[in-house]
Amino acid sequence: MEETKEELKGSKHTEITKGELKRAKHTEIKVSRGKKFSDWYDKHYKWLLLASLLIMIAAFVYLGIFYSKHGDIMYKDVTLSGGSSITVYSSVDIKQLEKALEKFSPIIRQLSELQTGKQIGFTIETTASYEEIKPELEKFLGYQLTEQNSSVESTGSTLSKSFYMELIIALIVAFFLMSIVVFVSFRTFIPSIAVMQAALVDMLIPLVFMDIIGYRISTAGIAAFLMMVGYSVDTDIMLTNRALRKKELSINERLWLAFKTGLTMSLAAFGAVFSAFLMVSRFSPLLSEVFLILSIGALTDILTTWLGNAAILKWYCEKKHI
Repeated sequence: MEETKEELKGSKHTEITKGELKRAKHTEIKVSRGKKFSDWYDKHYKWLLLASLLIMIAAFVYLGIFYSKHGDIMYKDVTLSGGSSITVYSSVDIKQLEKALEKFSPIIRQLSELQTGKQIGFTIETTASYEEIKPELEKFLGYQLTEQNSSVESTGSTLSKSFYMELIIALIVAFFLMSIVVFVSFRTFIPSIAVMQAALVDMLIPLVFMDIIGYRISTAGIAAFLMMVGYSVDTDIMLTNRALRKKELSINERLWLAFKTGLTMSLAAFGAVFSAFLMVSRFSPLLSEVFLILSIGALTDILTTWLGNAAILKWYCEKKHI
């Protein structure tokens, strides 16, 4: 009996030893991988910073060329440029409708049910007045448009331009106030500039993407860019806070811990808004526009934060021996 107890103790001791060995080996592997990443990052972080700056410069160059051709930095829909928006609750062939109304240069979007995808109507946006386009549309449909089967929104060009300028001013003011908060929080010039630069690029890249695909931005789109100002700062402030204040760890360890948290935040945000975009794209053009801009912004934030901002902070902390 005593021998059996001793054997059990010996086997339990052997199991504990094996477990400890596994944990020690796992820790050793993690340390080895961490050292390899740290060595690689020390050699290449300046190239990552350069890549981030080139992305920003390319965005500015593209918008400059776009502005020289179109007189603005974006395509605007009727809510920002003036015109008519007509919603008809009927099922039609969108391609044939586009041909019938070709002279009005309309933008036609199909409206569908969320669950079935069945067409329940369509929306026409055009710079022409409702009185101009109504006869041609009724001729194509074969019936008269009434309040029961359609709805109309018309905006004058002067009012739209005024509203557009007010939204742009609101965007600038929001960015300016965000900059003040960042400067007050960290009270250091270079890290604060890095946060602002990342937030600016997070707005520029979605704008460039929307221009490339020819998407006409509405007031809802401007609101999405306003949301990006607040969203893009989250990961950058978290990164800057950890890089400057967790001084008991090395700079690479601080950046790595911030990276794991920040990447989880960004991917979770992207998954949420992109899923919403896929769900609403068939029946709500305005919500679709908002979620598309936020989706692109969430992906852009990963690049700007972990290529550019992280590299600037590493350079700054090494220079200041933080």
